[in-house]
Amino acid sequence: MADLRASIEELWQRRSQLEPGDIDARATVHEAITLLDRGEARVAEIVDDQVVVHEWLKQAILLLFSLLPIEPMELGPYEYADKLPLKRGYAAHGVRVVPGASARFGAFLDRGVIMMPSYVNIGARVGANTMVDTWATVGSCAQIGANVHLSGGVGIGGVLEPPQAAPVMIGDNALIGSRCMVTQGARVGEGAVLGEGSVLNPGIPVIDSQTGEEVSRGIVPPYCITVPAGRKRGFPGGEFTLPCVLILRRYEPGERQHLNAILRDEGVNVG
Repeated sequence: MADLRASIEELWQRRSQLEPGDIDARATVHEAITLLDRGEARVAEIVDDQVVVHEWLKQAILLLFSLLPIEPMELGPYEYADKLPLKRGYAAHGVRVVPGASARFGAFLDRGVIMMPSYVNIGARVGANTMVDTWATVGSCAQIGANVHLSGGVGIGGVLEPPQAAPVMIGDNALIGSRCMVTQGARVGEGAVLGEGSVLNPGIPVIDSQTGEEVSRGIVPPYCITVPAGRKRGFPGGEFTLPCVLILRRYEPGERQHLNAILRDEGVNVG
C-alpha cells in the first residue's frame, strides 16, 4: 500500500497535466478506490481521540473524477449519467439494499448493513449492522460506525475537499434522530443520541444542561443523550436565539439495553 500511496501522491502533484485518456493513471487510481470499496482502506479514523485523515485516498477520489468521463449507464429500468458505477454484489457481502437505495463504487458497506431508499457516496464507510433509513444520505468520506441507526431523512454531510479536511465521524452504537443534519467534519461519539431535528457542525455549541457549560463545538461526547435547543444572544439589532445541541443526560454503556425506556423518560424523540 505504501507504493500505491506514493504513486497517488505523485499523480496528485501533476494533476493539472493529466488527461482523461491516461490509462496508466486511471488504473492506479482505480486500484486505490477499490481498496475503499472493499473496506481494505479508509479515508479517516480516530486514533487517541484525534481524527487522522489519510489524504492520499481523498486525493485518489478527486483524481478519479478528473480522469473519468460522464457516461450513460442503465440499471434495470433506470438510466443514469455519471462518472462512477454503482456498487454491486450486495447479497454476497451480506448487505440488504431496498429498491430505491444506491451506493456509489468506492463506498464500503459492512456485513449486516441495511439501506432503505437512501444514498451512500464514494469514500464513505458504513459499519456492520447499521441501518441507513429512508431518505437518509451519507456524504463523501463520512465514517459511520457499527450498529448505528441513521433515522429517516438524516443528512450526513460529505467532506471531500480540501483533502486534509476531516470528514463526519459517527461512533459505534450511535442513534441519529430523524431529519438531523451532521456536517463539516462534526463528530458524534460512541453510543450518543441526537434528538430529531438536531443540527451539528463545528460551529454549533454542545452544552451541558446540568451546568450550562459549553463542553465542545461540533462534538457530541460518547453516551450522551441530546436534543436541539437554542441559546439567546444579543446583537445590535436585537436579541436572537442561535442553535445549539443540549446534553440532557449521560448514561453508562451497560444501560444501552434500556435506552428506549431512558429516551421515553427524557421525552426525547428520534423518529
